[in-house]
Amino acid sequence: MIKFIKSVYLNNRLYFFIALIVVMFVFGQFFYFFYSLGKVMLWLVIVFTFIDLVLLYNTEKGIMASRITPDRLSNGDDNDISINIKSNYKNKTYIKIIDELPYQFQIRNFLVRSELRPNTEKTFSYKLKPVKRGEYHFGNINVYVSGIIGLISKRFRFDASVMVPVYPSYIQMKRFELLAVSNRLTEAGIKKIRRKGHHTEFDQIREYVTGDDYRTINWKATARKANLMVNQYQDERSQQIYNIIDMGRVMKMPFEGMSLLDYAINASLVISNIAMLKHDKAGLITFNDKVRTFLTADRKSSYMIKILEILYNQKSTFAESNYELLYATIQSRIRQRSLLLLFTNFESLNSLNRQIHYMQRLAKSHLIVAIFFENTEIKKLINTNPENIEDIYTKTIAEKLEYEKRRIVKELNKYGIHAILTEPENLTVNTINKYLELKALGLI
Repeated sequence: MIKFIKSVYLNNRLYFFIALIVVMFVFGQFFYFFYSLGKVMLWLVIVFTFIDLVLLYNTEKGIMASRITPDRLSNGDDNDISINIKSNYKNKTYIKIIDELPYQFQIRNFLVRSELRPNTEKTFSYKLKPVKRGEYHFGNINVYVSGIIGLISKRFRFDASVMVPVYPSYIQMKRFELLAVSNRLTEAGIKKIRRKGHHTEFDQIREYVTGDDYRTINWKATARKANLMVNQYQDERSQQIYNIIDMGRVMKMPFEGMSLLDYAINASLVISNIAMLKHDKAGLITFNDKVRTFLTADRKSSYMIKILEILYNQKSTFAESNYELLYATIQSRIRQRSLLLLFTNFESLNSLNRQIHYMQRLAKSHLIVAIFFENTEIKKLINTNPENIEDIYTKTIAEKLEYEKRRIVKELNKYGIHAILTEPENLTVNTINKYLELKALGLI
């Protein structure tokens, strides 16, 4: 009986008729006609409510529901979630679906309304965009079913509790992988890089084809074959690419709900995969006050899964990043000249000057690219029109901070360190562009 009572919910339509009947009885104190009309309406409401109850409860399992989720969610991307509803009723029903979403999304108004025909099955899809890695717990699925009369609803509660981990953006990784394999990276904003010189490895000798660079003609082979022959080259392979991620307090700053650390992790996953597709070796270093992870560069078939699992567990802290320890670790453990992609953030020249000494020393042995972020909120302030003295001061300070970022780029270039100043949402594309550019120039 208690279970039955808990499953019954009164709809707004029933409340409306109850309120109307009360008004009829109140007016019935003065006009008997309203009193009689109120009694008739009361009996009609009771009868129709009883019919509604019978229609809803005459089928033991009137509604069946299940949630379809991926094994893991992709951080920073839209992920598809589906709810499958099956109606066993012999009459048309109206439903409201309330899914208990993970608290991280802070969505408190999730509601799907629809209608179901007799003995039919329907799938409802929606998208979720997480902005933080970790464990996301889904709760139950609540389905409220109303009949044709619609005075009451029956609640069905389905235990669909499940934990789904949110990993770094593997959706973005697969998208860039597909574009790279099909040579369509330009569709994602990747620039075409013109090669300078022959910073490549010899591959084979083949017949000349119209359009080949005449500088690649092999005259000895041409003389032997009595036909124009050219040398064919391929990109140098097995070069070491290390993604170095600063996990200190400078990377906790959020943009569009996602921290700079998560932007850097997503970009590192993509660039590691692209590097392996280009037959290079990908490695990973994460650090803050200590070196948290050191993964030697390699291109084994299972390496991407290993990188993905490591990146999933990385967390930033409020500690100051120890560049001295980073320098000592790299010097002792990376013997071969490598491309070091350092994901960090410098807000001022003073913050750069504290670390530039170690970066300068690293640049003597390796090719280092410092990747840091534009403050998009500051750019918005710069583009506003000031309306009073306070707005003028605010815009002036914003322009000063923006100018300081540009000075940081020049300061890094002065010491032979490549720099990328990018908006967080363009981080992946700009990093791939830089990698391909350096590879084409033969600087790695």
